[in-house]
Amino acid sequence: MSFANLFLTRPARPADPAPLPDVPSPSGSRAADARRALLAEIGEFFETHDLALTATNLATICGGLSGSHPELAQAFAAREMAGEPIDQRWLDTLARLDPDGHARIAALETLTDKLEYALMRFAQTARSAQTETSDHRGALGVQIEAMGEITVPAPAASEFERVLDLSQAMLARIASVEAAMERSQQETEKLRENLAKARVEADVDHLTRLPNRRAFERRLVSAAIAARAKGEPLSLAFCDVDHFKVINDTHGHEAGDRVLCALAATLTEHAGDSCFVARHGGEEFVLLFYGMGKDAARFRVDA
Repeated sequence: MSFANLFLTRPARPADPAPLPDVPSPSGSRAADARRALLAEIGEFFETHDLALTATNLATICGGLSGSHPELAQAFAAREMAGEPIDQRWLDTLARLDPDGHARIAALETLTDKLEYALMRFAQTARSAQTETSDHRGALGVQIEAMGEITVPAPAASEFERVLDLSQAMLARIASVEAAMERSQQETEKLRENLAKARVEADVDHLTRLPNRRAFERRLVSAAIAARAKGEPLSLAFCDVDHFKVINDTHGHEAGDRVLCALAATLTEHAGDSCFVARHGGEEFVLLFYGMGKDAARFRVDA
């Protein structure tokens, strides 16, 4: 479903809906069906417009598609009806319309933290259990080997052989469980690695590969705290591309993307260790100068 159709056909969700009667919801209820449909629409929208799956994008698109943020839904509808592309650059600027976006992103980050912690604890438990299982298997193997060398009188020989066979079967089963635990531990570690990569990607602009606005805002807070504690200056500069819309309209969005990438590379090359460069959104970039007053920072920008 397009945002244009969505905005024209679906009423906005009220900010504070009236409480519903406290009755149990049957399986397959309308609410559950609506949630599944919304998830499907969000996934289809990401794929259709080839958008990066980041927390910011998810919060913005969910706010528009769900109807919980009418301004976002209206902006998407107008964009589609005008035939303009819904790309990452435009989505970055649109995110500013969502005053609750940061709260939703913070909630997603909290959930991610909990997931990462749960995976870590599971990996630790699996590793400990695997070690204990391996030790038990080794001890049992020694005992079974010793039992095999025992000569048992004929009346009890058959029962002894039966116990020995059961012990060997148990040993094989323990080895199988140990192998399964090893695979589970490897899969858990892989999940943790993928989660860590996803968190890094969430702070990177997909086009220029510079830190994005979210990463910049966090860096600004930490840098300001450090500068105040050390009594050092901290300067901030914004730069953008003049007449960027003309470039897009005349030469196409791919040419505009190349201009942004070239500017990002130039800023990074000349930034040095004392400057943090990020893409703030659209054609706007931001430079954070550590230990520099405004005059020194202005000189660096103009150089």
